[in-house]
Amino acid sequence: MNPKKYLEVSKEVAEALAENRPVVALESTIISHGMPYPQNVETACKVENIIREAGAVPATIAIISGKLKAGLSKEEIEHLGKCGSDVPKASRRDIPVLLAKGSDGATTVTTTMMIASMAGIRIFATGGIGGVHRGAETTMDISADLEELAMTPVMVVCAGAKSILDLGLTLEYLETKGVPVIGYQTEELPAFYTRKSGFKVDYRLDTPEELAKTFHVKEELGLKGGMLVANPIPEEYSMDPATIHGAIEQALSECKASGIHGKETTPFLLAKVKELTGGDSLDSNIQLVFNNARLAAKTAVSLCELKKQ
Repeated sequence: MNPKKYLEVSKEVAEALAENRPVVALESTIISHGMPYPQNVETACKVENIIREAGAVPATIAIISGKLKAGLSKEEIEHLGKCGSDVPKASRRDIPVLLAKGSDGATTVTTTMMIASMAGIRIFATGGIGGVHRGAETTMDISADLEELAMTPVMVVCAGAKSILDLGLTLEYLETKGVPVIGYQTEELPAFYTRKSGFKVDYRLDTPEELAKTFHVKEELGLKGGMLVANPIPEEYSMDPATIHGAIEQALSECKASGIHGKETTPFLLAKVKELTGGDSLDSNIQLVFNNARLAAKTAVSLCELKKQ
């Protein structure tokens, strides 16, 4: 068994890891499926720049020509952006087929965590995680992100779970799996587009140093699984809860009426919410990703300092 023969780490990322310098993983689904070209490429490059400005090295992750890539070139990011949704969305179950065929794949939270862990990257910034879908008691539609958080030792910095989900059941699932849910400067789980959900997180921590120390202790104890850090969208970009909840309810209704299910559900819902909010939800999505990238980079810097001690 030699999974690393399928892994390619960029020179910049490999050197940073070898020298115990901070690295932050980034997913690629947001590039190929999150927004139109060229906005997707511009956003991906801006996120990488934000991480560099905060003192860390960005490692955008994807599957390119049948290889698990940690650290993409600008040309590879451009390729994913131009191809858009023609690039398969790759979750855990898709990896063997895509690699065997020599195909490309845009990594979800799940696969980004997997590849980051294989490369030795411990901090990952994304928008929002998947979770338990509404009506999952009959559909059994539960994101693979939750299982990955239970298994893979990566800290995921996000703006909470997407508000199209059942947030209460998502938290219950994470509790069952032993995944700590940390609110950054908040005691309430943020709901992606908005800062509040009505559901409490497990713990509140107020600095990147506290986040890094908590994750460092978890690593030293050898505890299985990851850690979820919920970082609320900045106040100035938070959407009106009534507006976003109304759009989500309408999107869910149309999704059900159209018979859409499985992995097509989330892209449909997010696109419909964007349409119903006149694009405001996409603007909020971009800003919360920037915010998460800054926090992840600062945390990665602190984690490296701890490892030097």
